Amino acid sequence: MFDHDPTDPHEVGLNADRLAAMPAYFKTNYIDTGKVPCMGLLVSRGGQIAHESYTGSTEMGGKEAISAETIFRIYSMTKPITTLAIMMLLEECKIRLDHPVSRYIPEYKNAMVWDGGTAAAPKLRKPDREMTVLDLVTHTSGLTYGFLFQDETDEIYRNSKVGHPKDTLQDMARQIGQLPLAFSPGTEWRYSHSIDTLGAIVEIISGQPLDEFFRERIFGPLGMDDTDFWVPPEKIHRLMACYQKDAKTGETTLADPGGAASKLYSKRPNLLNAGGGLASTMRDYHRFALMLLRGGTLDGARIISPKTWEFMRQNHLPDNQTMRGMGRSAFTEVMADGVGFGLGGSVVTDIVQTRQPGSDGTFSWGGLASTFFWIDPEEELIAIQATQLMPSSTYPMRMQFQQLVYAAIDW
Repeated sequence: MFDHDPTDPHEVGLNADRLAAMPAYFKTNYIDTGKVPCMGLLVSRGGQIAHESYTGSTEMGGKEAISAETIFRIYSMTKPITTLAIMMLLEECKIRLDHPVSRYIPEYKNAMVWDGGTAAAPKLRKPDREMTVLDLVTHTSGLTYGFLFQDETDEIYRNSKVGHPKDTLQDMARQIGQLPLAFSPGTEWRYSHSIDTLGAIVEIISGQPLDEFFRERIFGPLGMDDTDFWVPPEKIHRLMACYQKDAKTGETTLADPGGAASKLYSKRPNLLNAGGGLASTMRDYHRFALMLLRGGTLDGARIISPKTWEFMRQNHLPDNQTMRGMGRSAFTEVMADGVGFGLGGSVVTDIVQTRQPGSDGTFSWGGLASTFFWIDPEEELIAIQATQLMPSSTYPMRMQFQQLVYAAIDW
């Protein structure tokens, strides 16, 4: 889809010298110092690619350079895609955001809220109201993640082995529906398995496995040929290694070796992780983001209505609250000050509170292994960053990328 060189940055109001300096910044500060193995950067404005660079290698200190063909684990950048699928079903009147989740998954009907006690013997109470689809979309459902280590509900998830690879997506969603909620729906913001439950609902409504729905309704029409829950044999050599840094020891080690040795991605998984399972390329994800920026259409393929996209990028948290204001959880994939949550990603509500240049209304999200994207409708700007290091909060690479990109705007 990108068989041409990037456009002259000056033609779209960007400074060529400042964009060209970005790869060197990350090479000097991150790659040469052994913090990350690589850095991919892509910036477009008005739909025109103004910068695309690939620095570093597919393994830490390796000889094989990354390129436009490199496949990255995008983890939670799967979430906006799953949410888009829900919005497509909403446009067809097959679902409403105010529907109770139990309408689709009965196990959620009698969900109870943790109210003290221990993980082994929790005290429970009834929620103030039943969980809705909107609660799932905005992470205000009361669900949680076991890896948060925040309270007893997380421990219950770990003890219950939520997300076991032998389960299906619907198995996991039904299991979660029977576990205690961390809070009453709509009262707090917490990162969670909410989008996995949404993915199960997509399967239930459509009658298709989630990967089939994605390929038929989103990836196929958009030409996202390198995006899926697994990497076929003829492409597995393009999947780069993924690393993790231990917060206590400071040691960086392989999380999953990648390439032909990657057992996690070499075949279709039984559990199609709707909240974090996709692998993709930067060019593929740019097509997804560009479709949104253009109001739901790309190259003649209409995915959603412009009004639906406009609706998605509003702050849907109650009373226009921010993630920081509503959340006890310290974990999120983006800065939370001055940032609310839309349908599928964060939304900047007060750029001053973010303490760096940008625009109100910017829509963004990231992935656990330090992938990141944002769409700035005011500037008609899309930016994507990709490396493979967990957790994504290890270094301030995302904020630095944003600072460098906005510093390159000339007009």
